[in-house]
Amino acid sequence: MADRAVHQARHDSDGDVTALGSPGAAWSPRPKWDVISDIENRIHTYYVPWKIAGRTEIRVVKGPNGKYLRTDRDDTERNNLDDLPEC
Repeated sequence: MADRAVHQARHDSDGDVTALGSPGAAWSPRPKWDVISDIENRIHTYYVPWKIAGRTEIRVVKGPNGKYLRTDRDDTERNNLDDLPEC
């Protein structure tokens, strides 16, 4: 099992995360459905190493429109993956 640091996210026109990435990593960018499978099957873990807030795990959430990726580094309702630069 690899512990993968995420520094970037790709979004579609609706703002939904479609892939995660890390510059220079052989696995990057990784499509959302592969990341979801990795997490659910405990193949790899993914996290964001925030400069100020420290490490935050990326998790799979079941929403009204299906599964999606999320991380919560603060008390807001926003998905903090939206704060990452595009990959």
